[in-house]
Amino acid sequence: MKVVHVSTYHRFGGAAIAALRLHHALRLEGVDSALLVQDSDRPESHVAAVADGFLSKKIAFGRFVAERLYFSLKEKNKSLLFHFSPLWTGTDISTHPLIQAADIIHLHWINFGFLSLRSLEKLFSLGKPVVWTMHDMSTFTGGCHYSRECQHYLTHCGHCPYLKHPSATDLSYRVFEKKSQLFQRANLTLVSPSEWLADLARHAASTRHLPAYAIPNSIDTQTFKPKNTKGELGLAHHKKWILFAGVNTQDPRKGFAYFKAATHLLADRVHEWGVVVFGKTSPEALNDLGLEVKSLGSLPAHEVVKVYQAADVMVVPSLEDNYPNTVIEAMACGTPVVGFDTGGIPEQILHLRTGYVAQLHSAEDLARGIRFVLENNNYASLSEENVKIVTQRNAFEVVARQYQRLYDSCV
Repeated sequence: MKVVHVSTYHRFGGAAIAALRLHHALRLEGVDSALLVQDSDRPESHVAAVADGFLSKKIAFGRFVAERLYFSLKEKNKSLLFHFSPLWTGTDISTHPLIQAADIIHLHWINFGFLSLRSLEKLFSLGKPVVWTMHDMSTFTGGCHYSRECQHYLTHCGHCPYLKHPSATDLSYRVFEKKSQLFQRANLTLVSPSEWLADLARHAASTRHLPAYAIPNSIDTQTFKPKNTKGELGLAHHKKWILFAGVNTQDPRKGFAYFKAATHLLADRVHEWGVVVFGKTSPEALNDLGLEVKSLGSLPAHEVVKVYQAADVMVVPSLEDNYPNTVIEAMACGTPVVGFDTGGIPEQILHLRTGYVAQLHSAEDLARGIRFVLENNNYASLSEENVKIVTQRNAFEVVARQYQRLYDSCV
């Protein structure tokens, strides 16, 4: 069986990493898997880029810019530019050799000018089984990646809160209408890493007629595993370190304000606990935390695992999220995680068994969760349980075999 995965990015972003890991996991299980991306930042066997030359890369970037400009004319405000994908422009990959040879076409995150609604129509018209792993809500909405409080996708999108001039027949209405028409004729199966998102797809008006399953993201447990790396990162051994990974203080959805408030509630531990961060952030945002801060900046992939291994707890205060890779990465390294009760996060963290699921929008409960982990007399057992759960649920071979069974049923 030949499977081709389709993803906008090769290694950039959580969805791309999840797709790449699944591709690797399947190949280890003997599946003839290939990955087709818009652009690649490095050569890799069994990975092909549609934009593989100077001119084609410029064209691909032009499509990305064109779609962003198109939406910028309609967006409610600038903060929403990357929160809505109209699938307005894209490329036709239906004639690509990997697509033509595939028995299964497996879509992942395909936005930002890679595939358009017309591109999807061309793929579906091939009649081949298509599996679509949803990494956010955009598969079944009129364009938004997360709908917040809006539930129009349950009936028909329109009057979209992301748009400057919402109306009954606005952009979200038109995108939703086209998706609904495409999905009626498609040989399509939906998958989500979380049961939360799979269940939303089962109730969304555009996809409720389609099969939707939950299969978790995979992780290489030979790379992500427990080890004490505090010394390698210059972190004091006498302190316990609280990790905030992939920090983006400018995006309210990431919940940094709640994390910041929680650190002030832990100020009585200022001499014993500290905060370590890596990823996109501004130095000013870290100035007013209640604990000492060690900022590592952006790190290459091989260094990131060392941070998970060095931390004593990781905090994921996202207000909206599907199934963050960072959670299972930390857990695989034996690092307990504290996160809000939202999206698929409660499916990842087993409350009081591997970590702590805090009440949404409560900095106080977030701080309570951090204390639960760092003041836990059975911390070693808590750490071991994280490794055990991830090995049973997210290891390459476990997830790959679930997808193999799904592919067999589709074919």
